[in-house]
Amino acid sequence: MSTRPERTALPIIGEPEVVEDAAWLELKSAVGSLQVLQVKDGSVPDPVDHPLARTLVQRIRSSVAALAPRFPHDADYLEALDGDFAAWADGGFGIPDFVAALEAFAPAADRVDGVQHLVVFPMYTQNGSTDRHVEAVLFEVVWPSFVAELEAGDYSNALFLPIRFLDFTAGYDTNSAVLFPESVATSRVIPFTWGGIFADREAARFRRVVRHAAEVTRLELPADAQELLADQELAERTFVMWDLIHDRTHMRGDLPFDPFMIKQRMPFFLYSLEELRCDLTAFREAVKVERAETAKGDEGSPELRKHAALVQYAVLFDRIFRFAITGSRVRNYDGLGGQLLFAWLHQRGVLHWTDTRLTIDWPEVAPAVTALGDAIDELYWRSIDRPKIAHWLAAYELITTTVTPHPASVWAQGREALPLDGPPRGLTDAVLDDEFPLSMFYEALEKKMRDVIDSTAGITGADD
Repeated sequence: MSTRPERTALPIIGEPEVVEDAAWLELKSAVGSLQVLQVKDGSVPDPVDHPLARTLVQRIRSSVAALAPRFPHDADYLEALDGDFAAWADGGFGIPDFVAALEAFAPAADRVDGVQHLVVFPMYTQNGSTDRHVEAVLFEVVWPSFVAELEAGDYSNALFLPIRFLDFTAGYDTNSAVLFPESVATSRVIPFTWGGIFADREAARFRRVVRHAAEVTRLELPADAQELLADQELAERTFVMWDLIHDRTHMRGDLPFDPFMIKQRMPFFLYSLEELRCDLTAFREAVKVERAETAKGDEGSPELRKHAALVQYAVLFDRIFRFAITGSRVRNYDGLGGQLLFAWLHQRGVLHWTDTRLTIDWPEVAPAVTALGDAIDELYWRSIDRPKIAHWLAAYELITTTVTPHPASVWAQGREALPLDGPPRGLTDAVLDDEFPLSMFYEALEKKMRDVIDSTAGITGADD
């Protein structure tokens, strides 16, 4: 029988002392020690390690039980979690299967600003550790009223869960800003009902990187953009609005393929266009919202209007300043998206790099960004009627009209040089790891930004 209480039993919101609770500190310690014994798939294969692993699992279970009264809304999940840990230990610490706990965890079912959750799973952390080890995370939901209004209206996204770090174990002391159920070790795939995005990490690293980039490039920022960079809470709420629209866009529109569900093997620049499409959709929708709320006059929502304007700055600056020069040059699809947006604006006279100073014609930004989003939408719409390889070629052409490919690229030599009569894998293999190298502008900028970007690993809203 379920032990879940009624929703009136929600805990008091905003209790940061949970991170100082002895049970939480004990849980973190036990998880850290257990990670040392686990191999990449999450198992503990050496029988010599099993007695210690059993002791550590018992410490984890006891700590979770001690913390459970703080999270009555997660009672079913925490009960299932205890059972999964017990079964894993009793089964000899093979590849963990926490499907029962994952099925019971439903944090997006009742999104309330400030509600806290304790999460313990064997999982990998995207953009962080690729090892499926036990991790523990304390977080709280970020759900401002204007976002709730948007989600209840034209921007429905029932799985979307914006969250803020309270504390975490080693797997999240990285660049990872997501908590996705598909990363959890389970024996079978289940329907997913939530997807968490850490808005505080996104906002904090954005603020640190863009502040420095503006100094380096001597970019004069409008007053509201300066406010965005100065206020962590304001930036968090702005990113929640951006993420709400971005996340739902992956499943909406004239889609010739579904890359993140099928996970088919294809050239990385197609992922560049997909992620950029979702961001540019968020930008364009923010423009619509801002204009609609402005047109309402006194009946409009000042909060919604303000955040819609700030989403446009966030998309623009994060893409051209952080995305373009973050990560390795090996199939960096987000990096390419940033390069494409910068070059598109520069070549249309919206963005200028003159006398070692960056200037932007602000009134022209929205039309130019909208034009790039429309071009990608046109590519998608036409590609519904095209064979896969023809779509790949058209996508490459769209990018290379703006961003210069590597001179050694086979793709850059034209379709006559490509193995078009073979399987698609041959085309994918022909794409260079760094098919679109950084421009001279970005090479110089990356050197000046490298230390600041590196410093954002593990950052949270409390750090900046």
